[in-house]
Amino acid sequence: MRTLHHTPRFYLLLGLLFAAATAPLASAQAQAGSSNSEAQALLQRADEVRNPRQSYRVTSTLIEYRNGKEISRNQLAVFTRYEADTRQFRNLIRFLQPRRDNGKLLLKDGADLWFYDPAGKASIRISAQQRLLGQAANGDVVTTDLIRDYSAVQTGTATLQDAEGQSRDTVQLELSARHPDVTYARMQLWLDPANGQSVKAALYAQSGTLLKTAWFRHYKPALGQLRPTETIIIDGLNPQLVTVIQSQDHQAMDVPAQWLQRQALESFNGR
Repeated sequence: MRTLHHTPRFYLLLGLLFAAATAPLASAQAQAGSSNSEAQALLQRADEVRNPRQSYRVTSTLIEYRNGKEISRNQLAVFTRYEADTRQFRNLIRFLQPRRDNGKLLLKDGADLWFYDPAGKASIRISAQQRLLGQAANGDVVTTDLIRDYSAVQTGTATLQDAEGQSRDTVQLELSARHPDVTYARMQLWLDPANGQSVKAALYAQSGTLLKTAWFRHYKPALGQLRPTETIIIDGLNPQLVTVIQSQDHQAMDVPAQWLQRQALESFNGR
């Protein structure tokens, strides 16, 4: 079991983020009622910043912390194919680490999500809401466009301290799911309108319960754009439960369409 280095700083960061996640935003209420078309345009720009409009490969590392201590770690190879005609992403995820999970696969094709375990040589349909590691759900690691899955309304503006301690002037969007197969029934998204960068998201269940708060940070050049390379996900009830998703080594890649079929999972040997 590893202990997170710089633990006092980590706790200070979590305290600041949790306080910001629960603080009232009077300005958001005062600015309610902005046009849906403007909100959709803002959301589309945020999508384009988060995800390259091309096919690529990226390595994702998921690290779970409890009370500041690392308790588990997974590494995944994420293969993303962008279908320009439908403007849709298709994903194949290969588990790399830990060794016991090496070779397991996760396929997202449209609304369908399949898990394949080579030990049983069978693929089973799963939901985007199911947990993958810690606070991260299956839907948190696949490449998606929020604008396809959610309708957006601008509900206000707010000045936030982001996950790197910088003051950011943000626009707040309220996102409502268009269909039941999405990871979260409702989202609140704070983004920087100057550059389209997502700063924070509050993620809710159908019941209205706050499931998680996510913070996006470490924007770095990747495939022609500054993109978030780290997402901090904090449990909605217990802020001591934290999962960090790190993305690195983005590479343009022509991901073969034949990889992205359920019947091809058993014979997959890509890297």
